[in-house]
Amino acid sequence: MSKKLEAYYGLPSEVKFCKQCVMSNQRPRSYPEFRHTTDRKCPTLPIDDDGVCHGCKVYVNKDLIAWEEREKLLLQLLDKYRRNDGYYDCVVPGSGGKDSVFAAWLLKYKYGMHPLTVTWPPTVYTSYGYQNYLRWIDEGGFDNLTIRPNGRVHRLLTRLSIENLLHPFQSFILGQKNLAAQVAMKYGIKLIFFGEHEAEVGGNDIADTFSPLRDKAFFTKEDLEGLYLGGVSLKELQERHGLSLADLYQYLPPDYSELEASGIQCHYLGYYVRWIPQEAYYFAVEKTGFQARPFRTEGTYSKYSSIDDKIDDLHYYTTYIKFGIGRATDDASQEIRNKHLTREEGVALVKQYDGEVPHRYLKDCLDYVGLSVDWFFDHCDKFRSPHLWAKVDGEWRLRHTVWGGGVDD
Repeated sequence: MSKKLEAYYGLPSEVKFCKQCVMSNQRPRSYPEFRHTTDRKCPTLPIDDDGVCHGCKVYVNKDLIAWEEREKLLLQLLDKYRRNDGYYDCVVPGSGGKDSVFAAWLLKYKYGMHPLTVTWPPTVYTSYGYQNYLRWIDEGGFDNLTIRPNGRVHRLLTRLSIENLLHPFQSFILGQKNLAAQVAMKYGIKLIFFGEHEAEVGGNDIADTFSPLRDKAFFTKEDLEGLYLGGVSLKELQERHGLSLADLYQYLPPDYSELEASGIQCHYLGYYVRWIPQEAYYFAVEKTGFQARPFRTEGTYSKYSSIDDKIDDLHYYTTYIKFGIGRATDDASQEIRNKHLTREEGVALVKQYDGEVPHRYLKDCLDYVGLSVDWFFDHCDKFRSPHLWAKVDGEWRLRHTVWGGGVDD
């Protein structure tokens, strides 16, 4: 290219692909959702000089872990928090997908804990996703606390997240990450378990996987300053949109000082137990009758991952628009790392499915927030970074692709 093109969101201007999986260096790393503003700069997945991304290197390290020793550490942790009075001794957040089934079942039936499962419901449930949620609780045999947020507020925040951030999934992620700590504090439960670490999909530094603890920056706050929902400050949400702090409470993380004083610890179960998504799926089918989608998920080739929320499909389409990374890239990279696909197979799947428009649920999602389909696609174009996209003969095309078929490849 004759000149350096602008890169939105602080993304690397040079697009690189991992030589082992199909992920690019445009993939954002995990970041506290309540700090997400319209001018936020995204830290992204590192690809080292050897051409291998940190997500792949995490999986290499997993092959070197002495998992029996890790399980001993888990047993020591559980014995420290285990109760004999019948009360809950840990919190497991989830919505009935394969990972929450795997985590809750192991803790209760293999390790003898008494988990309270907590659910922040999907924004727009799929029928089969809701049935899997019921199977998790009813067939799995778990106590569950579901906090369904104020529908008017949730709809508004979801719309704002689309308008300001092109991030339709944010309202769900806020509750998903904050609810467990809120519940643990209110119920006096000292131990929380999430599933696999974000770094296992390339979301954080490799060094983060050396600790079983979840970084409190992701689910606590010091004060109300600098907090944003849907890309809008709390002050503006109150003054312009007529919301109160009571309306927004469920979306906000607990105070750091209060969580520290409570003695609550938040751990990744995937630090102690080897986490393989495909195996978690087979496990959930066996234990609770978990059912995959009756059709292929648009944008990818699979049927069983992240299927409970209609907005999930829209979310992955928007990541394709903003970062050039769709759902097939995520799925194929993970399966290559687990040695279930070759890189060549992954490249072919990405070429075939990445960026597919999620027509099946698109109108349902946009009707939910009161936006039109035509408006949405026009709006998407505003979020296409010039260093990723070019318009050729009236159609948008990626400048670089993992298979080498981009405009500038």
